Amino acid sequence: MRDMAIFPQSGTAKKDAPSFANDLPPPAPAREPSPAVADFAPVTHAQAPTPRQAAEPAAKESVIAADLTIEGKIEGSGDVRIAGRFKGDVNVQGNLTIENGAKLNGGVRAKKVLVSGELEGNIESASLVELRDSAVLTGDLKAGSLTVAAGSKIRGHIECGWGEVKTASAGKTGGDKGDKTSDAA
Repeated sequence: MRDMAIFPQSGTAKKDAPSFANDLPPPAPAREPSPAVADFAPVTHAQAPTPRQAAEPAAKESVIAADLTIEGKIEGSGDVRIAGRFKGDVNVQGNLTIENGAKLNGGVRAKKVLVSGELEGNIESASLVELRDSAVLTGDLKAGSLTVAAGSKIRGHIECGWGEVKTASAGKTGGDKGDKTSDAA
């Protein structure tokens, strides 16, 4: 059998034959993987956001965990998620979420209010209120838009879709007055 050479052997290469040995990049030096480092430095306006930061919502969310009971007042510009119990007013420029099994006793002002748990108090101002199937609302509600899931419970006066309502009687019909009187009795 004949010896077959895939690559020309030394001394037998033709002058016009292409050489691929010089076309390959040099092998990369072996490196050990470096450990991951967390960067907790706040992002300043001068720094460009990374793709991950750009994908995150602009508002931060604060959480009251399921095993906590807190009394006080919440005010701020971010989002709030209540999974435990909170007694006091919530006034945020972001969204308020009340988880299933959670309870809030107090007034609410927020951009969007999502209720799966229990709320005893008035929703004084919201662009959108969503009552999910396990929601219980005891109090008055004033919102731009309202979504109510089957199974949710509401007891109180509702003003929805009117924008800024000046008086409690604005937009009521005679049937609403009768329903309100029968609920209160």
